[in-house]
Amino acid sequence: MKLAPVWGLLALCHGFAASAETASFVQSYEWIVSTQEGFGGFSALELADDGVRFLAVSDRATVWRGALERDAAGTIAAVSLDSEPKFLRDKSGNLLSIFEADSEGVALAPDGSIYVSFEGLHRIVHYATDDGPSDPLPRPEAFRDFKRNASLEALALDNTGALYTLPERSGALGRPFRVFRFRDARWEQPFSIPREGNWLPVGADFGPDGRLYLLERDFWGLIGFLSRVRVFAISGDTISGGEVLFETRAGRHDNLEGISVWRDRSGAIRLTMISDDNFRLLQHTEIVEYRLD
Repeated sequence: MKLAPVWGLLALCHGFAASAETASFVQSYEWIVSTQEGFGGFSALELADDGVRFLAVSDRATVWRGALERDAAGTIAAVSLDSEPKFLRDKSGNLLSIFEADSEGVALAPDGSIYVSFEGLHRIVHYATDDGPSDPLPRPEAFRDFKRNASLEALALDNTGALYTLPERSGALGRPFRVFRFRDARWEQPFSIPREGNWLPVGADFGPDGRLYLLERDFWGLIGFLSRVRVFAISGDTISGGEVLFETRAGRHDNLEGISVWRDRSGAIRLTMISDDNFRLLQHTEIVEYRLD
């Protein structure tokens, strides 16, 4: 069993350093669909501005669209699907091979099309329709150096149309995570994000306030997963901030991998996250929400 690092124990026992903002737990909803083949393994999530319509992507190259049915208080009461999931395809319209199909991140464009990041064959792909042919983005040389099963888990689109992504692993504990940006039809690496302990980035989204929200996880073996969200302000080629909005104890939630940030009817920013159950019986698909205080 993995032992908790000293910094983790200090954070759990004494809380983290004072921050300008914190996020409070709202709810955890277990999403169960027993009749749909291929259900589970959700690695990415996008919500509409109203927090109702959603798009989720599993790590087996399927896209699920539906609605989060909320009660008068805004809490999730049920989840409904529009139809059966759509299967992502290659640029010729063929189903993806196992090596090509490890989809991990998603970004929803204003026109309803999507960008999907993949591990295995490290790349970002644009889809005009969920089950239509793909339009791969150029693949920079730096992507070829990523570690297998540890690359492009997080993907986010800002309000200018620029895409941001970063690998799940930086290559060393003291090495920051390189952030890559795609804009004006080319890739660049404007800045990096500091790595803290064993925390690894698995999801990202730009909030309605224009800031970048980064979902990170740690894993303590049989005890379970830890989750936290950091928020960053980006200006041109610089990034600042990195404040921790919340950090959980091990086992508090399942394997949270996807995040969507939106503003609820009260005006508060909400962080909605989804777990990847890895298609294992001992795990479950959990939709978790926190609200900025």
